[in-house]
Amino acid sequence: MVSPPHEAMHRIFQEYPGLFAGVSKALDLDFAPPTSVTILPTDLTEARPVERRVDTLLRFDSEDDDSFLLAVEAQREKDPDKPSSWAYYLSFLSTKYKLPVMLLVVCQDRATAEWATQHVSLGPRQWPALTLRPLVAGPHNMPVITDPDEATADLALATLSAITHAKQPVIDGILKALSTAVLDVPEAVADPIIELTTQGLDSAPRALELWRTLVAVDLSFYKSSISEEIRDQGRAQRGAEDILVVLEARGFDIPDEIRERVTSCDDPALLRRWLTRAVTAPSAEEIFTDEDA
Repeated sequence: MVSPPHEAMHRIFQEYPGLFAGVSKALDLDFAPPTSVTILPTDLTEARPVERRVDTLLRFDSEDDDSFLLAVEAQREKDPDKPSSWAYYLSFLSTKYKLPVMLLVVCQDRATAEWATQHVSLGPRQWPALTLRPLVAGPHNMPVITDPDEATADLALATLSAITHAKQPVIDGILKALSTAVLDVPEAVADPIIELTTQGLDSAPRALELWRTLVAVDLSFYKSSISEEIRDQGRAQRGAEDILVVLEARGFDIPDEIRERVTSCDDPALLRRWLTRAVTAPSAEEIFTDEDA
């Protein structure tokens, strides 16, 4: 199943193709600055009924005619079948476009990144006819950007920094720097950064909660649907906490099922009704009276 972090890890390269320059520099690779970048179709299906798709496919062209393709794959966990699929992707693309092909694998945890970094030989040990050598970006080698000025200088790289370090202790500093950086850019620039960061943090609940809080507080002037959605979710969470605080202050024992019902509600209007009832209800259960009826 395709998850929000999976989408964010590769879609950020579609939104900001120039991000590869920052990634390659962080990995000590020397590529000429491209004169153009083209987003290509990701469908690698053959005539036979077998569908194969790479996550993101980009074509880089430069002034010295040193063109190449970059296939970007988001990898959430180890998968023993992936190296063969990746080898197929690269062979197919080389045949179809007659251009050099690179594979960039983006990961969110070190174990998966180290697994993806391994060179995989396809063929007998006596003569490995084909060796897969992916380029890997993950928490082990992506920069930790905690300086707002550095984040402002390259918002896309700062966003990838947040996505790849989503489960690391350093994420707090990265998100604070990124939320500060987007304060100084137009809404049209900030919105995709906010959206991609939110998607990328979906598998890291604590980091996602911090990001939503930072967005709700620091970006309150934004009126876009993306920012409003994040603020609504932040307000709902705080509303649920207020209800539980009131019930606890009144000395009520709060069963797990009531706590779960309150914290899982994302309807601000309903939460406000429950909060009003929590002040006078004779028991914790009574705050749901009308809805249960």
